Amino acid sequence: MDDDSDICAVPSQGALRDIMGTPMDLAVRKQLGKLDRHCRAFIARSPFLCIGTADADGKADVSPRGDPAGFVQVLDDQTLIIPDRPGNNRLDTMSNIMANPNVGLLFFIPGFEDTLRVNGRATIVSDPAVLARAAVNGKAPKVAIRVAVDEAFLHCAKALKRSRLWAADSRVDRRAMPSLAQMILEQTAPPAQPPTAQEVSSADEFVEADYKTGMY
Repeated sequence: MDDDSDICAVPSQGALRDIMGTPMDLAVRKQLGKLDRHCRAFIARSPFLCIGTADADGKADVSPRGDPAGFVQVLDDQTLIIPDRPGNNRLDTMSNIMANPNVGLLFFIPGFEDTLRVNGRATIVSDPAVLARAAVNGKAPKVAIRVAVDEAFLHCAKALKRSRLWAADSRVDRRAMPSLAQMILEQTAPPAQPPTAQEVSSADEFVEADYKTGMY
């Protein structure tokens, strides 16, 4: 690992402002204390979001959530419901919420280079009526994440324009890297015992079968 001991850290918020300058007036004023009609319309079209959480000690985590567009329920101008679908049961996000309710959400719409940021306080809920409204293929989630909205604002497109995220010619062939199963097997195998081709094949088949039968 390269020695980074000589990297100069910015020592304070004041020093950071000296370097970066002040935000534009509109960038400050656009922050809302609730969801307006534009936020609601954005969320209704969004099939994907990232949720940022942290535990009681501040250790952070970001997790993706996705479903058909409109999967996030907007109960009112300050309340969102995010269904929890079957996963690996690590429960990183929900465990963090139990310890520290502060969350940050970033909503995406395919083809849109703008995003929507929502910050608030979350709780884990198991209300049957709420969960029933989130059912897909007749299967309701076991729990959901309720977010009390504190802040909401639209984010400009610079990051997605720079990354060319939605550009067809920027797509990377999935074969450029090993399969998910192969990478995880290699990461977790003892150094002197790399996974066999049969082990990788079996793991690939398990993952693909789970995608077909374990989504909901």
